Amino acid sequence: MSFLILMAVLIGLLYLGLPMFAALFLLPLAVLLWVEGGIPALGEIVIGNLNGYLLVAIPLFMMMAHVMVRGRVVNDLYGAAFALLRGVRGGVGIATVLACTVFAAISGSSVATALTIGKIAIPQMLRYGMSRKGAFGVVAGGGTLGILIPPSAPMVLYAFVTETSVGALFLAGLLPGLMMALLFALYVFVTEGKAVAPADEPPPERLGTSIRRAGWSMTLPIFVLGGIYMGVFTATEAAGAGTLYAIAIAALIYRTLTWRDLWDGVQDATRTSAMLLMIIAGAAVYGYMLTKLRIPQELAALVTEMGLSRTGFLIAMMVLLFVLGLVLESFSIILLTMPAVLPSLAILGIGKVWYGVLLTLSLEMALISPPVAMNLVVIKAITGAPLSEVNRSIIPYMLMLAAGTALLIAFPEIALWLPRQAGY
Repeated sequence: MSFLILMAVLIGLLYLGLPMFAALFLLPLAVLLWVEGGIPALGEIVIGNLNGYLLVAIPLFMMMAHVMVRGRVVNDLYGAAFALLRGVRGGVGIATVLACTVFAAISGSSVATALTIGKIAIPQMLRYGMSRKGAFGVVAGGGTLGILIPPSAPMVLYAFVTETSVGALFLAGLLPGLMMALLFALYVFVTEGKAVAPADEPPPERLGTSIRRAGWSMTLPIFVLGGIYMGVFTATEAAGAGTLYAIAIAALIYRTLTWRDLWDGVQDATRTSAMLLMIIAGAAVYGYMLTKLRIPQELAALVTEMGLSRTGFLIAMMVLLFVLGLVLESFSIILLTMPAVLPSLAILGIGKVWYGVLLTLSLEMALISPPVAMNLVVIKAITGAPLSEVNRSIIPYMLMLAAGTALLIAFPEIALWLPRQAGY
């Protein structure tokens, strides 16, 4: 109960317009001043939680995505998918799902995936007969794959907070990510049968040329993930090597990356990373408050007293994560909930890798759940469509994500089989 009260107060502060990092600092400071008279080790708490080598991977993965976007490499990625599937029933929508899936493995960001693919794909989908609802929904839904298919910035943060293997998490997210992409593609195939390129219209370019031009962008996730799983790189080293590889592709092969683009990418990645580090610092103080108030122990005892099964606990947590996702973004949810939840996972025998994938699926739903739904805001910005129309388009994709979560709870091997095969 104490945890829910504290969360309610935090959400109330956010609704009053207080920035996330400020709310995360001020609430625990006020509580601990009242309960204990102060926080004597405040500096040590903040520095200790920011001094993590793994955290360096997050801005580097962000920089890698910025380079690929600003170098306009992704345009060829969608062009290849469209050339391959343009004659299939609903092919232009399925091509969008495919492009989102591949770009998710480059960017590690759902918002970046929805923004980048949406700019290119939405006009094409509308041109070839997809409904506005279908076009908006497939970009918003497909964009969520950005944090499930590796590499994933939220998974890196989760690994840092829970001391879990990044490689195991990345492998665990791969099959569920492909499963969701397949569900999205099947839905488009069934519902958007009219969206087919006319038989007499010539393709935008020859298929072989399209695939060859997109080939370099497809080698980036293979380079990054292959390096991690073969033991060549740590996750942080892979992020750095991937960024250099992306710069080489965009600047030397495509010749589309300018010094201005590179500088803008550095600035964007720096701003985003600075915001995240401020939130992590605030969350460290918030977690210290939870520990001092013995809230993790209270939650663990509550789970034991209620006799919740693993399935019951997971369902309750997925509902809570969805509710939090209505007002908070993914990084904040991970930082706020995990200090309290970890003891309960240990009691119930829930693996941190399995829970990490389930949490990521819930975060995907949060990205497309009003009122704070960044993917929907992105689509509104791209198209100028009313937000109410964009909101309606996402309902089928929310239901599919819920179905995917239920499948993963019932059959954890969907996520755990690949890590086990790799020896994690």
